[in-house]
Amino acid sequence: MMTDPEATGRRILAAQPFNALLGTELLSMGDGRVEFRLPLTDQLTQHHGFAHGGLLAYLADMALSYAGGQDLGDCVTVEFKINYLRPGKGKALIARGETLSAGRSQSVARAEIFAVSGDVTKLVAAAQGTLARV
Repeated sequence: MMTDPEATGRRILAAQPFNALLGTELLSMGDGRVEFRLPLTDQLTQHHGFAHGGLLAYLADMALSYAGGQDLGDCVTVEFKINYLRPGKGKALIARGETLSAGRSQSVARAEIFAVSGDVTKLVAAAQGTLARV
């Protein structure tokens, strides 16, 4: 178990240049839970103006691995399934992850991605995945 999950999460986030490119921010992490925020800019949308599906999958993978990794330590995603529920549109996306079950070598987690527009927050995608210790 991580002694300071949020500090570890911030260190890992900063070590991956792709996260900085997208503007991903770690809001909170601990007790098998994590929350990220990502500003939704025009550069991150598809041709209808919605959050690109690949962006939602990226956030799901981040939330799954940061949640499940709290018990495993260094880990990678080995699989996940995502359901796109509605178009992601607004000013930002919020990704929340939670560990469902953790063992010595693998963990199962779930993630929910929300679009934020003003005071309105809507669930736009849900995912579940498996993480494996490296």
